[in-house]
Amino acid sequence: MILDEDGLYDPSHFNDRLLLGLKGTMSEAELHVLRARLQGGMANKARRGELKLPLPVGLVYDARDHVVLDPDQQVQNSLRTFFQAFQRTGTASATVKFFTEEGLLFPRRLRRGVRKGELVWGPLGHNRALQALHNPRYSGAYVWGRYHVDKIGRQKLPRRLPQDKWEVLIPDAHAGYISWQQYQRNVQRLRENAQCNGDDRRKSPPAEGPALLQGLVVCGDCGRRMTLRYHTRSGRLTPTYLCQHEGIERAQPICQSIPGHVVDEAISRLVLGVMKPVTLELTLAVQQELQQRLEEADQLRQQRVARARYEADLAQQRFMQVDPKNRLVADALEAEWNDRLRTLSEAQDQYERQSQADRVLSDEESRGRILALAKDLPRLWNDPNTPDRERKRMIRLLIEDVTLKKDDNITANVRFKGGAHRTLALPRPLSAWEARKTDAEVIAEIDRLLNDYTVGQIASLLNEKGFRSGEKRSFTSTIVARLCRTYQLKSRHDRLRDAGKLTLAEMAEQLHVSTTTIKIWRRHGLLLGHVYNDKNECLFDPPDQAAPVKSQGQKLSERQRFPKVVSHRTNEVQHAT
Repeated sequence: MILDEDGLYDPSHFNDRLLLGLKGTMSEAELHVLRARLQGGMANKARRGELKLPLPVGLVYDARDHVVLDPDQQVQNSLRTFFQAFQRTGTASATVKFFTEEGLLFPRRLRRGVRKGELVWGPLGHNRALQALHNPRYSGAYVWGRYHVDKIGRQKLPRRLPQDKWEVLIPDAHAGYISWQQYQRNVQRLRENAQCNGDDRRKSPPAEGPALLQGLVVCGDCGRRMTLRYHTRSGRLTPTYLCQHEGIERAQPICQSIPGHVVDEAISRLVLGVMKPVTLELTLAVQQELQQRLEEADQLRQQRVARARYEADLAQQRFMQVDPKNRLVADALEAEWNDRLRTLSEAQDQYERQSQADRVLSDEESRGRILALAKDLPRLWNDPNTPDRERKRMIRLLIEDVTLKKDDNITANVRFKGGAHRTLALPRPLSAWEARKTDAEVIAEIDRLLNDYTVGQIASLLNEKGFRSGEKRSFTSTIVARLCRTYQLKSRHDRLRDAGKLTLAEMAEQLHVSTTTIKIWRRHGLLLGHVYNDKNECLFDPPDQAAPVKSQGQKLSERQRFPKVVSHRTNEVQHAT
């Protein structure tokens, strides 16, 4: 049986089932109509900008339900510093890094729990930075319908809609921290920072790598943004600008691959030539930016100390007003007071330490060093202490993009911010094997030295003369032998053989002695051997062409030079007679 306020129903009877079905259908239709009317009323109110929506931190409703800036000056200054830091650095990560390095905190309001609506301070996270940059309310715009909820089974997945599909957008509806144009530029910069954003790759922000044109290079063949690859060469990162197809075309070959160090060096020379007239302006801009950063951070730290002092005073007042006999409440308030005093002491210590560091950075000596570096811009540019990120920021102040095309040479079309163009013709870099190829001068020197020296002796002579191999290493006998084989240089052994020199066995056969006797005669200076390898193996002049060996400045007679040989020949003559 089913019972409601109208009566009792038996589902086993047809009339009761029919009535229940009609009531259920009408109830469902009525709920749908009510929901539609409520949503329509919300939409109409939102189109007028009167629908009250949750506000991000930094914006509050006043007594007349108008959106105004948070009266807390510390909150306002934190948000203004946040947007100024993003405008200066260009990335959310760099903005978070700036807050972390300066020890600055970022506000947020609790959305749930017993402390709902309370303002708390904490470190700035990357996710919160992105949320603040994507929120149009900070620009003073009233927005409704930015998300569409996709229902998949029992799950509800919110999906962010593009700006042209927002249901309600009223720019300049209330006060904000930035203008609507600045918000659009921030969103565009965030979109460009996403390096994997379809086929048309956007300009990426300055990163830590040494590639000077990271995110600015355009392929001269297909017009796409070129990506970046790093390779380790001689312990250093070497960039390569690469154009490759995306998506379905990924299986196709790449358009072109260009070594980055050649292009970066040419762009560096071009930029140093262009920036010489504006060196003084660069100096003033650097000093002004440093001073502005120090003042902003110092103001935020002062406000943090003021807030901590206020909370400590408030905790003291609460403790002083409690009945001393009520120890349960008094102990809790005393603990809270002590905690606030510790927070105040930490804030003051941090403020004093950072202020001391800021004074060191902003003194006259530091400003003088900055001015000296800026006047000598090549020194500043080539200083190893200058981060790669700062060089890229300088490049982005002048250059819009660089189009590269590689044929017999590399052509770089540089487009500056003001619309000026400059075309650079760069020599095509050597391939890997060409870069490691030994100079022809060294090969000719090896070929000449082979007439008189062995491979090991040649390696020592080349090192003494300051020659280096194609891989910029000192010569060894192995390297010299490999070069002789590669360039098919005639070995010293073959050169001596072509000159008619005899081997050890041939010399022993002609003199009718053993090879050991030949070695003994050579060791005692009776025979002159020509060493042809590093094992001290020799070739000898024929006996009838052997030059006399000098001893104490005198030429020896044949019997003195070859006593056993002459005696042997005499015995042969006597035996024949």
